[in-house]
Amino acid sequence: MALETDQAQRVVYGRGLTKTFRDFWGRKKVAALDDVDIEIEQGQIFGLLGPNGAGKSTLIKLILGHLFPTSGRISVLGKDPRDVENKHRIGYLPERSQLYKQLTAEETLRYFGELLGLNKEQIEKRSEQLLEMVGLTNAKRRKIGEFSHGMGRRMGLAQALLNDPEFLILDEPTAGLDPVGCREVKDLILTLSKRGKTVLLTSHLLADVEDVCDQLMLVYGGKQRAAGATRDLLHDRGRMRLEFPRVSDKTLGAVEQVLKGELGELKLEVATPSESLEQFFLKSVAANNAETETAGAKMGTGVADFLQDEAYEAPKIELDEQLLGQLGEEKPKAPVVAAGPAVDTAALGALNENPAPAPVAEDDGVKRSLLDDLK
Repeated sequence: MALETDQAQRVVYGRGLTKTFRDFWGRKKVAALDDVDIEIEQGQIFGLLGPNGAGKSTLIKLILGHLFPTSGRISVLGKDPRDVENKHRIGYLPERSQLYKQLTAEETLRYFGELLGLNKEQIEKRSEQLLEMVGLTNAKRRKIGEFSHGMGRRMGLAQALLNDPEFLILDEPTAGLDPVGCREVKDLILTLSKRGKTVLLTSHLLADVEDVCDQLMLVYGGKQRAAGATRDLLHDRGRMRLEFPRVSDKTLGAVEQVLKGELGELKLEVATPSESLEQFFLKSVAANNAETETAGAKMGTGVADFLQDEAYEAPKIELDEQLLGQLGEEKPKAPVVAAGPAVDTAALGALNENPAPAPVAEDDGVKRSLLDDLK
């Protein structure tokens, strides 16, 4: 009874998940997953990490009901993953979107809308909003086969959001997007979570996962190696970091002497903090109001219109360092004292104040939010 209660209260609940693939003769061939536990709460952004062949895709297929575990139990939205009713409550963006190349963007959303059981009015309304959101309004009558890789990813994201899902599974959502497009997708994911949606995210771009995920799980060799809150996993209790405005050399010298008295000469590093390359890029684009036609920039305004107040601050410890540490490749670290002006986190949202030009929708008189209208 307790297990059933836990399953009903969580979006995803799995215990002892094992999946073994066998050869033609029924002999054990590969153990893709070995005794993995997973819990995803409502409203969480859950990051699934691991190198190629670690078992991530197998776990996603178990969650989607495409595979059945060799042993263990799993429920999704309180039901068996294979339950047909669940399919209407889940949105899925695969690593490679399987879209019909001969259909246009409009026709693609109309086709999937009919499969989902939406009426004509719902399909037209949501299609218009989604195409504007992902920056494909001006390409809505172009065939999918003519799209670039980045445009195809954005088309796949629109399709995944068409049914206004409770649970969204995104496999490499920022693959093929430029920095502006990546930032807009991350902002969209954060907003979905704040409005009660649950997101499962996989990505090889660890900075993307670190920026948005509040829960992480690392799988390697089919086994669960680490799991928990992002801040807890990345928190290094063996060191500290200080950031403060620039001070005089005399004051800085006095601070150094106090710290060196406890830490010693070789354990103190003083450096001026620098902004990330992403921050530099976004700030430069915003400052110059760049006229660019790249795929990522086209989607800038569409999402930014309703994300102006959704700024976020990334954790301080690099996720790629932590991942290497979990796999036994951790590098020694020294305590850091950073002297100089603190990074202006508000600059991360500067693009929203003066975004790069985006395609203009045919009905541009009213700016809408898909997430508000679909409630």
